[in-house]
Amino acid sequence: MVRNVDQGSRKRAVLAAAINRYIQDPEPVSSEDIAREFSLSSATIRNIFAELEENGYLTHPHTSAGRVPTVLGYRYYVDFLLSQIELLDEDKKRIVREYTREIKKMEDILEKTSDVVAKLTHYASIVSFLDWQDRYFYKGVSFVLEQPEFQDLKQIQLFIKMLEEKEELLCIINRDFKTDEKVRIYIGDELGCAGINNCSLAVSSYNVNNRPVGRLAILGPMRMEYNHIIPALEYVSGVLTDLLDEY
Repeated sequence: MVRNVDQGSRKRAVLAAAINRYIQDPEPVSSEDIAREFSLSSATIRNIFAELEENGYLTHPHTSAGRVPTVLGYRYYVDFLLSQIELLDEDKKRIVREYTREIKKMEDILEKTSDVVAKLTHYASIVSFLDWQDRYFYKGVSFVLEQPEFQDLKQIQLFIKMLEEKEELLCIINRDFKTDEKVRIYIGDELGCAGINNCSLAVSSYNVNNRPVGRLAILGPMRMEYNHIIPALEYVSGVLTDLLDEY
């Protein structure tokens, strides 16, 4: 009996598996690695890889037969391949505990938030307040610079300069949201910023009295764990909104 195979579904599953593996281990993904996950032959996976590369979702370094995701691949992954995700209860409790200490000033609340998110995600976190045109709080830069994508000194200099000069990054973070958009993801050259064109930026909005007053963002390599940072941003933005409504 011959089984019908949904080639489109198989291709999407292979792409998701390849990106998940690359996020966990930043080495080109081999067909053998993915073949074991799907109980398929390496030749079958190589053919799917070739199709995905032709479609622009994967590429391969000249020195390796393995594949790595492209910006288009990450975009498809974020928009269509991530399953319904939710922050772990343990992480939620950790976040709430951080805010139980008495905080008297707005600056302290926002600085605390940047620290909470950086420690939770192990990426750089940025908190802006829309009324403060040239100011934001950021923590966790060292987490980003520990990533293998940031071993080049020139790249490190560009990254730090972009953070310190603020204006260009604030322009990206404070862009308007769609009304139904909880988290917006910018990937690679979608950022339009040379200092972070090998990064991704996830941005959410927080409110006071149902009015958007600021942005909460996570900045890391394109290879960052989207299935963790997206629910983390949503949850912290909600906690911060509730806290500021009571402030």
